[in-house]
Amino acid sequence: MFGVVAALGVLLVLGAWLLGRGESGTETTTPIAIPTYSPTYTPPTPDSGREPIQPTRVPTPIRTPTRDDDDSVTPPAQVKLDTSLRTNTLYRAGALPRTQCRAGNVSIFSHSRLKALILKTGACMNNAWRPILERQGIDWSPPGYAIAAKRGRGACGDYPSPGSIVPYYCPRNNTIYASTSAMARGNGQALGYGRIVAWNGAIISMMAHEYGHHVQNITGVMDSWWSKTLDSTSRSGKLALSRRLELQATCFGGMFMKAVASSYPISPANRGKLFWFYSRVGDWPGYPRDHGSPANNHAWFRQGWDRNQAYQCNTWMASSSSTS
Repeated sequence: MFGVVAALGVLLVLGAWLLGRGESGTETTTPIAIPTYSPTYTPPTPDSGREPIQPTRVPTPIRTPTRDDDDSVTPPAQVKLDTSLRTNTLYRAGALPRTQCRAGNVSIFSHSRLKALILKTGACMNNAWRPILERQGIDWSPPGYAIAAKRGRGACGDYPSPGSIVPYYCPRNNTIYASTSAMARGNGQALGYGRIVAWNGAIISMMAHEYGHHVQNITGVMDSWWSKTLDSTSRSGKLALSRRLELQATCFGGMFMKAVASSYPISPANRGKLFWFYSRVGDWPGYPRDHGSPANNHAWFRQGWDRNQAYQCNTWMASSSSTS
């Protein structure tokens, strides 16, 4: 019933854009990601009648100059970044720090309140991800947001897509697009997230998943994924790569939700709702197998939540069964 929730996600959007650029099982598993450098690991053109929505850039703090700022100081040596899938510099970033981000009891069925919550927690995601990426020499920048009450047209196409409810990340302009009504109530035959869990944390976790795609983009994971997708000669191979990309973003989403759990706050009851939610979203029978089974979506979200280490979200080194 909820297969379309995951099946029409970021893959179609990214594929359409990146292709143009190129031309110029339900068993619960415990994913284990073990990079070679880790000393230890824990097993586990808008059309008529539709107004374009302009992306909203979440403001970031302005750094105040200090006495230590001196143009005469020699800048640090340029860091050589690894942008590959399996040993990306990203995996050295470690854990997301505990981040203050109070959400309150916002109804997901109010456009203005849900939009405000999405932008607020987007700023919290910046505060969590920025320091750990910059410490590794990664050139960090925040994503933009375009949040419509019903629908709009973004740089990578309509949102939501016809018959879909999911938000999407567009690498063309580093923007996350979402429709609040589609996510909460549904669109066409696709039932909304509110039919699974009406608590706002479920939708924010999906926005954290889209933010995870932004992390993949600025660290080179996304480019490397697309290169391998173009090299793959089979549909099954391309789908397998897509699942690893999507499940990694889900794991990153789990990391963020755990980082804000104490201040959000995420009570034990709401934590249970969150875990239940991730046991219901994914590739259901009859839909493309591009996001991973519900069991593996649940497992990788828990991996991010329980382990909270970037390298533990390395789906590219995990078994095929845990990314099916």
